[in-house]
Amino acid sequence: MTVLKKLFIAPVFAAALFATQTTVAQVQTNSSTYDMDAREELKVGIKAGANYSNVYSESGDGFVADGKVGFAGGVFVSIPLSKLVGIQPELMYSQKGFKTEGTFLDGSITSNYLDVPIHLQIKPTPNISLLAGPQLSYLLSTKYELNGFSAINEEDFDDNNNRATLGLSAGIDFTVENFLISARGSWDLSKVNKDNSTSDINYKNQLLQLTLGYRF
Repeated sequence: MTVLKKLFIAPVFAAALFATQTTVAQVQTNSSTYDMDAREELKVGIKAGANYSNVYSESGDGFVADGKVGFAGGVFVSIPLSKLVGIQPELMYSQKGFKTEGTFLDGSITSNYLDVPIHLQIKPTPNISLLAGPQLSYLLSTKYELNGFSAINEEDFDDNNNRATLGLSAGIDFTVENFLISARGSWDLSKVNKDNSTSDINYKNQLLQLTLGYRF
């Protein structure tokens, strides 16, 4: 009887030990995958998400607008300078604009931009990057929806609007393996409308951006 117990317990114990070792190995593998340190590797990626944009005026001219949601998407390159520091230029298609509600003016303006931020990248951990730097924005087109009328202005707005504006961009990237979540905030330093514009509104773009992406 004692021999039978030993013959039964021995394989059970061996199987339990094997299962325990396998589980530990899987946990270690998953942990090492999650903590994969790619801070010294050059990475190219794509991302897409949404902007929440509005405008502001430093001159305090009393213009008030409501924010609006738009699309954001593009590509980026993460260039390591060291394990903790890098440069991350991006090329983003970015919809900006604002909404207005009032007795004489009711509608929204959507401006389509190419944004080119050049971020200094600080990488305190394998999964977190802090980014900040200048941003050049190039205006592609503007769509007006005012008082029930809609119009797209693509070529004839050079007299009233600056095609290129300079601003600042800052944010954070959180990565899990090669997937990432990016949050950004950007502010124009130069105004959208020109000094010789027929509009009395003096405004600059600002936005919050949230995107999901993948690094190759």
